[in-house]
Amino acid sequence: MLIDGPKSALLIVDVQERLLPAMADPDIVVKNCGILIKAANTVEVPVLASEQYPKGLGHTVAPVREALGNAPVFEKLAFSCWRDKLLKSKLIDFHEHGRPMVVVAGIEAHVCALQTCIDLCNAGFGVFAVADAMSSRAPSSVDMALHRMRQAGVEVVNTEMAVFELLKAAGTADFKTLSALIR
Repeated sequence: MLIDGPKSALLIVDVQERLLPAMADPDIVVKNCGILIKAANTVEVPVLASEQYPKGLGHTVAPVREALGNAPVFEKLAFSCWRDKLLKSKLIDFHEHGRPMVVVAGIEAHVCALQTCIDLCNAGFGVFAVADAMSSRAPSSVDMALHRMRQAGVEVVNTEMAVFELLKAAGTADFKTLSALIR
């Protein structure tokens, strides 16, 4: 299955101030989340983000927050975004209005991202986990999370795959803009 922009939404999970520094390769996660947000905005894919217990873990890191612009950010306590009442309602709304696919990036891969991806997949969404826009404290936790996601039916992609699947073709102004971000 390929990502289909008009049928998709982008969900950025818990890329927060006090959580991010403990991750393996945090700069890559921030960079790739930024690229995904830019791509989504360019092709008019709605973006939303979550924050796990921001009182304790801080808010979304500045570069990602700035890229998000006016996109809604939902505070949550449940690890899975699907188990948060407001986020679930928003995701159901997307599904009911022709967006049954969710592209997921964020941290931690083996906790909140994993539980969100599996719950969304079980709820009937087409789910794409962006592996190089996810992290955990230990790289082995990321590997295990991606393995479990695949077993649950989640499509595992990288940032470049997601961008070019959203674009669909070369030769456009959008292609020029977004392909420059990948180089």
